[in-house]
Amino acid sequence: MSIGVIGAGKWGQALHFALSQENKECYITSRTKREIDNFLPLDEVVKMEYLVITIPAQEISKWLQEHFSFQGQKILVASKGIEASSGRFLNEIYASYVPDDAISFLSGPSFAAEVMQSLPTALVVNSKNEQLAQTFASFFPSFIKTYVSDDVIGAEIAGAYKNVIAIAAGICEGLSLGKNASAALISRGLVEMHRFGMSYGAKEETFLGLSGSGDLFLTASSTMSRNFRVGLGLAKGKKKEQIIKELGEVAEGIGTAYALERIAKEQELYLPIATEVHAVLEGKEPKKSLRTLLTRS
Repeated sequence: MSIGVIGAGKWGQALHFALSQENKECYITSRTKREIDNFLPLDEVVKMEYLVITIPAQEISKWLQEHFSFQGQKILVASKGIEASSGRFLNEIYASYVPDDAISFLSGPSFAAEVMQSLPTALVVNSKNEQLAQTFASFFPSFIKTYVSDDVIGAEIAGAYKNVIAIAAGICEGLSLGKNASAALISRGLVEMHRFGMSYGAKEETFLGLSGSGDLFLTASSTMSRNFRVGLGLAKGKKKEQIIKELGEVAEGIGTAYALERIAKEQELYLPIATEVHAVLEGKEPKKSLRTLLTRS
């Protein structure tokens, strides 16, 4: 069988590397030609039986509209985020193009750099189609322990929300507030994203496992995290545009923060940390946001 990885950023290349350990027919593509083993043009890869898509969340809708036609492909979505312009989850965007039984979503703690070094981790393949989830799970090499779940919405929310909490954690670190404050922030962030997930019918165990707390603890505690580095930049008074330029990569937490702010207003949800992250991205002084969080009832 042929597996195609769409998107050749760091995460796409890491997944291509991992999947190539067990599958010799694993290919990769991107918008521009890359000097990567088994690189092929998009029009060849997109027709393959199994596709792993790593395109950033904010670009998915446009990409699907312009480049994708469903012809029975099995999809593993490896992006994490919520569309800022509409507040739609990725499963809602893909639903217009791919049937539920042909799509799955990857979650769990996974820095691309460590995957490229074959360092161990554990991930979850989430799908309404258990057989499909098991099939994708079987593609991963021995250094990646895989689990399967049917909680698509829970995994999506956890994977997207943790990036926003990671920005807040980076701000906390950048302001030199200490480890006590960091632990308090991350634990309250877990409570916040769990509460948000429950409002969408997610399963509680998702937030206590790899997709939730596992990915959150990783992303919100290391400078290897792009979103954490966004927070560090904000703490130094940098504008988000400057930070994005310096990163040279996509930090999904930025778009997701705007999406959560939109959802919170439309549905009258209480999301204090996400709200303050959005405010700081819009120019609010980080110390004032901290004061708001500490003095809220």
